[in-house]
Amino acid sequence: MGKLLTRSEVPIEATWNLDDLFVSQEEFEAGLKALESQAAQLTRFKGRLGEGASVLLECLNEQEALMESISKVGAYARLRQSEDGTNPANLANSAKTGDVLSRIQSSLTFIVSELLDLEDGAIEHYITKEEGLVPYARSLKLLLETKPHRLSPETESVLASLGEVLGSPYRIYLRSKLSDMTFDDIQVNDVTKPVSFRLYENSYEMSEDTQLRREAYASFTKSLQGSRHTFAEAYATEVKKQVVMSRLRGYDSVTDMLLKPQQVTMEMYNNIHDTILTELAPHMRRLMKLKKRVLGLDQMLFCDLKAPMDTDFNPSVTYEEACSTISSALSILGPEYGEIVKSTFSKRWVDYADNIGKSTGAFCSSVYGVHSYILMAWADNMRNAFTLAHEVGHAGHLMLAANHQRITNARPSLYFIEAPSTMNELLLADHLLSQSEDKRMRRSVILQLLSTYYHNYVTHLLEAEMQRRVYRHAMADEPITADKLSELKGAVLSDFWGDAVELDEGAKLTWMRQPHYYMGLYPYTYAAGLTASTAAAQLIREEGQPAVDRWLQVLKAGGSKSPLELMAMAGVDMSTSEPISKAVAYVGSLIDELESLYEE
Repeated sequence: MGKLLTRSEVPIEATWNLDDLFVSQEEFEAGLKALESQAAQLTRFKGRLGEGASVLLECLNEQEALMESISKVGAYARLRQSEDGTNPANLANSAKTGDVLSRIQSSLTFIVSELLDLEDGAIEHYITKEEGLVPYARSLKLLLETKPHRLSPETESVLASLGEVLGSPYRIYLRSKLSDMTFDDIQVNDVTKPVSFRLYENSYEMSEDTQLRREAYASFTKSLQGSRHTFAEAYATEVKKQVVMSRLRGYDSVTDMLLKPQQVTMEMYNNIHDTILTELAPHMRRLMKLKKRVLGLDQMLFCDLKAPMDTDFNPSVTYEEACSTISSALSILGPEYGEIVKSTFSKRWVDYADNIGKSTGAFCSSVYGVHSYILMAWADNMRNAFTLAHEVGHAGHLMLAANHQRITNARPSLYFIEAPSTMNELLLADHLLSQSEDKRMRRSVILQLLSTYYHNYVTHLLEAEMQRRVYRHAMADEPITADKLSELKGAVLSDFWGDAVELDEGAKLTWMRQPHYYMGLYPYTYAAGLTASTAAAQLIREEGQPAVDRWLQVLKAGGSKSPLELMAMAGVDMSTSEPISKAVAYVGSLIDELESLYEE
């Protein structure tokens, strides 16, 4: 592996084309300036929302248009920073955009305040009187449900104006992680290799070379250890912010406050945690004991968890090959979806280069009225193909929703958001298995499927369990320090892995690696989404086209229905723990088959 490249050194074809947002810095700055003009126009409705249905409709239509413009400007600033967080111009754009959006949000808090101050039944009356308000009925209903937790208009305005400040914990985390942290080079077989967040998480952690994997882990965790107090302060500040806000707004807990906009009950939330953590642990311990035996490891260390099991059969997959295979696998979803997939790969909507300052991991950013953008770093392996299929799932979902819903109703609850992405991984696996009778290929695909379940049911759900414990700790007004976070993370890992994995001090620092802690109650939704997609994928296998048609209708529904309603449309009842237990049992069956394949 050569030196890390700067952004200017990577091939342009491996980068995304942001010209569909803004073709130049000057055009971006003009767009940013225009936002404030749009917002200023909206302030003419201040004090007038009680005048009648037509006034409210005009205001909401203009607010919706502003939301679309904000989506475009905000995405450009965010994507530029994601592609290279060391570029001062990108950081400046991000800061300027954040300041402008905070001012706009503050200036428009009157809309929500005035709507909630209307007499009971007024909004319902407006909707029956003005047909144009019907598309807003759902969002207005959800808004009315927040009324008991709304603060005074003055306080809401002040809080909105502090939006950039209140978002600083996450930005501090990213700056520390992507711009300031350095890692010692490592020596493996007399070859010097660099270490970075991206290299470790995208390559070294999954290396078949045990020495490389363990040496890289030692360098990686050494730097984490040296930055733990800064990271802990950033996370503690984020948690304290949420605790203060939940108390100001009169919620029973932070968890209650964060679940409210997801339209998720505490029972639904706890079902995911309690069922999977309890029922999955024995299966995953069995998998790791199998891995230890197959790889001939002296110990099953924490840094060995993602080591590839089939080291003699790990075919290289180029980006172009993955695009072709994914396109074939997803053709089952029909022509409209297929056109989105084709455009994603042919029009440079994917940034798969690896360069200094680029954000780690992978994500999809969907810009209403434009299209989606995907970020990842390609490493020529099958795991990356599944990751790409996953992100294309987000793109296909949100672009279909944008084609069929207004921006107000386009984005669904976080509880459902990971179902379409994980569905694509399952469809890719089914496609690959149907293309080959080779037992080693079947073993390879099962390992990729298990990697998907590991990512969602282990990595992210253990993050979620960490969050659950941190918020309980914080609600009891106990201090959150680096040592306490490591203690809590160590306990989460120990409870799940038991004696199947040797946990060292570096394992306890895993809390430092997760940006999701700054995104509300997001981590557990990975498990919720995969549970839904597992059930829906089984229906597609059993029923064929009728189940596919239902799934496409779910995607097109966007956020026009609650997560339970969306899943019910697909034929899945997530109001109970039954589909969760069935999904976990399916994971167990995959491990059963894997064990038998390694015995052959």
